[in-house]
Amino acid sequence: MRRGEWRGGDGLRRGVYVLPNLITSGSLFAGFHSIASTYNGNFEKAAIGIVVGAILDGLDGRVARMTHTTTRFGVEYDSLADLVTFGVAPAFLVYGWALSAFGRWGWLAAFLFLICGALRLARFNVQITTVEKGQFNGLPIPAAAVFVASMILLFYYLGGSGSFKHFAVLLTIYVLAFLMVSTVKFNSFKDLEPFRRRPFNTLVVFVFLALLLAAEPQVMIFICSSAYIVSGPVGEVVAAVRRARGKKRTESEKPIHGHDPH
Repeated sequence: MRRGEWRGGDGLRRGVYVLPNLITSGSLFAGFHSIASTYNGNFEKAAIGIVVGAILDGLDGRVARMTHTTTRFGVEYDSLADLVTFGVAPAFLVYGWALSAFGRWGWLAAFLFLICGALRLARFNVQITTVEKGQFNGLPIPAAAVFVASMILLFYYLGGSGSFKHFAVLLTIYVLAFLMVSTVKFNSFKDLEPFRRRPFNTLVVFVFLALLLAAEPQVMIFICSSAYIVSGPVGEVVAAVRRARGKKRTESEKPIHGHDPH
């Protein structure tokens, strides 16, 4: 996801890398299409636009790393596109679909989702070289947006129609906003190497998941996005328990004051 201008002393005067930035533009278009669909009352199509934007957002980063076109221009352009596609679009979508019925609390939740997403992106850009490799500090904004879209897709898949009002949706948006600006660690899959040799069972698992996704995309997107969001807090709890056990074990191994341990 991080690519951009031709490397050289002139910066943008030398030109930009077309392919990765074209994919980013596609993600931005998907976000705009989602906003337009929400405005027209087509919430299902708006949710699909966010999912498409997430796919393109992951693809542009992969292309940039594989073609060694990762530069500063791409970082800035990608962040701006992400804010529209995964910040403005899902906030506008969930407000029109469910939150508008809650009055002040509804639009506050939608705005909180947007501003926490913007803060999450800004923090990511300044911490990109300090955060532990393979992890995100806080819930990534694309994951939060895809979860919002998956809720709506599942709603229509199960036979729903029109808008929807339930307190659980309002609470969910507040939780997602909090997770984005939290310090909860989430796994990053950016550094997965698709061309590296892996066990045969890995291929079987991926084929099985691909078949499930093709058969029931609405259900699988919701399950996968939910599992990812839950994995962060669960991982923090497991890590805290391990630290507590390690500390207790260390203290129990210390010699008692005034007695010879031998």
